Amino acid sequence: MSNISEASFSEELEKEGIDGSLVLGHPSGLFVLFFTEMWERFSFYGMRVLLINFLTSAIISGSPFSGWGWDPVQAGALYGTYAMLLYISPIFGGILADKYLGYRMAVVIGAAIMTLGHLFMAFDTPLFLYLGLGALVLGTGFFKPNMTSILSEMYKKFPQKKDGAYTIFYMGVNSGAFFGMMLCGYLAEKIGWHWGFGLAGIFMFLGTLQFWFAKPIFGKVGDPPTAEQKEAAKKLTAESTNPDDKPNPFTKLDTILIVVMTILGLGYAINDPLSKIAGFDVFSSLQIGDFAGQNVAIISALVLFLFVVISRLSRYTRVVRDRLIAVIIFAFFVIFFWMSFEQGASSLVIFARDNVDRALSGNSLTIFNTVNTLLTVVPLILITYVVAKLTKQTFGKALLSNVVQFICFAGVWGIAIWMLYREYTAEASEITVSWFSILNSFFIITFANFVSKVWDSKYNPPAAVKYGLGLIIMAIGFGLLAFGANGIQEGVKVSMIWLVLAYMFHTLGELCLSPVGLSYVSKLAPARMIGFMFGMWYLAIAIGNKLAAILGGQIEVITKQYSLSTFFLIFTIVPIVAGLIVISLNPVLKKLMHGVK
Repeated sequence: MSNISEASFSEELEKEGIDGSLVLGHPSGLFVLFFTEMWERFSFYGMRVLLINFLTSAIISGSPFSGWGWDPVQAGALYGTYAMLLYISPIFGGILADKYLGYRMAVVIGAAIMTLGHLFMAFDTPLFLYLGLGALVLGTGFFKPNMTSILSEMYKKFPQKKDGAYTIFYMGVNSGAFFGMMLCGYLAEKIGWHWGFGLAGIFMFLGTLQFWFAKPIFGKVGDPPTAEQKEAAKKLTAESTNPDDKPNPFTKLDTILIVVMTILGLGYAINDPLSKIAGFDVFSSLQIGDFAGQNVAIISALVLFLFVVISRLSRYTRVVRDRLIAVIIFAFFVIFFWMSFEQGASSLVIFARDNVDRALSGNSLTIFNTVNTLLTVVPLILITYVVAKLTKQTFGKALLSNVVQFICFAGVWGIAIWMLYREYTAEASEITVSWFSILNSFFIITFANFVSKVWDSKYNPPAAVKYGLGLIIMAIGFGLLAFGANGIQEGVKVSMIWLVLAYMFHTLGELCLSPVGLSYVSKLAPARMIGFMFGMWYLAIAIGNKLAAILGGQIEVITKQYSLSTFFLIFTIVPIVAGLIVISLNPVLKKLMHGVK
């Protein structure tokens, strides 16, 4: 079936109970997932790009632009915990979906909870903001792992089509992020914070409805596992003669240590913002000299974690053990990548607001408006074309889903045209802080195909080299910021070109490292352990996100004590060193991977 025709593909899908209507050579269900993920990412990134800016903006009584006046350390502590928990909660949501709920119901539950979270945040009061962030963490736990699980199950018998499907799905992620940051950011910064947070919630709600009403298209894909399926899976494992397929059950000691480290880890995540914002420190009794008690707690959790990992690794066969060690080494270095890359959600937002010259008038405003119009309208036309194709194929099967989709795109087109008209008729304007964040999605769409072709050519480097290149290329972006900010005095602002170039290099680094990481986890881990190892991988990303927010919160402290250039040099030097180390480990990693390429 490597060269399966569209007619045969459609017939095979129908046999599986999946709607056989094809859009651009793929099942219509893929594009339902595409748009569901797009609206979720619209909401997530639309809110994310506002949070640090809102928390650290000045308090202006009675103004729709009044922030909370927090310092970056406090804002970073709250955002870091939120980002950390976002990558941990899917571990539990995936388990519940696998065993009880089914993927599709888990997605609906997650989307509904996230809609409630965005609604809470539109009130932007302390109580509702904390409730909103909590709901977003919980909802993401159900939503995030199960969207890709539905996609994977839909293509289970068509592996030759899976790479193309994931590429299309990934475009949905970036399209949602692009328009969410652009439109939510514009409304928040030009009209008021309520509007930006509220718009994110509206599209999350509509995305939920669109997915729910499209149920007939998926057949039984994503349904809860039946008792027969569970029994068959157990029987297959029990009868396997491959020692790598045999379960490695957790011992009592493993379980106790996992519970202790989980309590300590979650305690640290909650205590960090609690101590910095409210001045209440749960771990004060653990303090050693000037070393904070919460740091003692998290280091203790990491030590226990390493002990459990090492003790479990010793129980595997040599090949499996070596491959899992390779995954752990990759996961360790991915922490340094996200620690730097995720400055885009914290310190770079503050830098863009306070240190970048965003004022435009005359010819510079005309040029920007022309570029911004092309950036907005061209992608919208392309995605609207896909919507029209999907509607044509599914009109009689999922009418309500199509109606909701029409409302979504009518809304996006309306807001986009209003935004562009408003900017064209202004004599002078200031680029929104959030506009710079859309560059990551734009550069991904621009360069993804080029990078993919390099990996498919004779120049495809080993995994360790890809990792090293990702870290080093991303670090070049921070090096440019350090150079651009060198020697600037207080009150002087730098050209926006430095930030644009930084985002370009950050994106190129991401394209080298991020997709490769997930691919190697799936290749190196035994089938029965893929879920567990993905959990390990997301834990590494969670740690990277938390470190990013903690270090990003120090931007004003380091700038006052040293300079803004020094702050960016930290994120230049550390990733370059990490990148060189991981490249030098290539021979070791090659041996550990035992032929996996």
